[in-house]
Amino acid sequence: MNNAPIGVFDSGVGGLTCVKELAKLLPHEDIVYLGDTARVPYGTRSKETIARYTSQDMEFLRGFNVKMILVACGTASSVIMSSPEFSGKTEPSYSGVVIPAAHAACAATKNGKIGVIATGATIRSGSYGKVIRSIAPGAKVVGKACPMFVPLVENGYVGKDCPPTRFFAEEYLECMKREQVDTLILGCTHYPHLADVISDIMGADVKLISSSAELARFAVKTLTFNDELAEREEAGRQQLYCTDSVELFSENVERFLGESFSGTVEKCSLNT
Repeated sequence: MNNAPIGVFDSGVGGLTCVKELAKLLPHEDIVYLGDTARVPYGTRSKETIARYTSQDMEFLRGFNVKMILVACGTASSVIMSSPEFSGKTEPSYSGVVIPAAHAACAATKNGKIGVIATGATIRSGSYGKVIRSIAPGAKVVGKACPMFVPLVENGYVGKDCPPTRFFAEEYLECMKREQVDTLILGCTHYPHLADVISDIMGADVKLISSSAELARFAVKTLTFNDELAEREEAGRQQLYCTDSVELFSENVERFLGESFSGTVEKCSLNT
């Protein structure tokens, strides 16, 4: 057993989808979350800049003696898979969203056509395609960068009938409908906040794979296998940190975690 907290980070509020799933699956675990809201989005940055930001995020979480780090950011997850500075760093263990989501998509698809929507950096990296084809060599992978989705979510434009959200979603998803994908990976953890509009456009027959939810499920399996689940009866605590306005971040916390959220929200600084 291990009562140390689980660390989670993202470029902004997207990773709160992972926190919400973790709290549901592991209600007795303490969670420390970092949203790098001062530098969101990561997806428009160079690989070198993303790697530097990611290193700083992970170092911040290590300061809480976390037992595991969940990289709830598709962009950062893609970068750590191909950046040598992250290889061999296993204390504490960490995982990104790419591999869990790719496995879930391969298990779900019936026609072998899998779509991936994510940030520009993630799509350029080809990370999802590489993992999917290593699992299912015959799969067809259709990738599409959706640069407007992150700012829409960060500013609360998530409603199914919200005109700007609907406009961009229809434009981004046109290629997925044309290619007749039957499984669609939401490759950025901001995107599950837009699941209603995405599902409405794609249709009920298309399976949506939430990368953040799959990461949370992977964490459950890993901590269970390693016998590192918390040994306590009371509900776990949630400590949330952001690098910009606490007021704006708190509004998103209430919106995405619900009014029942009883944790703490604080501003922090990273080594830049």
